Amino acid sequence: MSSSVGLLVLLEAIRGKEQELSSFLSDSLESVVEEQGSSSWYAFRINQSQFGIYDTFAHESGRQAQLVGKVAETLGTRAEGLLASPPKIQPLEVLAFK
Repeated sequence: MSSSVGLLVLLEAIRGKEQELSSFLSDSLESVVEEQGSSSWYAFRINQSQFGIYDTFAHESGRQAQLVGKVAETLGTRAEGLLASPPKIQPLEVLAFK
């Protein structure tokens, strides 16, 4: 499946909640697999407190579905206890991939 659009979501953990956020992201893979429309999905750590999600979609409809999917919903309800600031969600256009 080719990818034409994506999302980059940057997350900053509250001090002392880094492991909890890391576990939440790792555990989210199962939910993402069940959701339709995603071509690829990555959860990553940038440094001790910064994390992110990068995912790609063949169509805009898949991207929009991900924004209201189970992981987004769960993160929204847990954000206050895990995140130092609101998630930074950046839609993007995929220009090339391998």
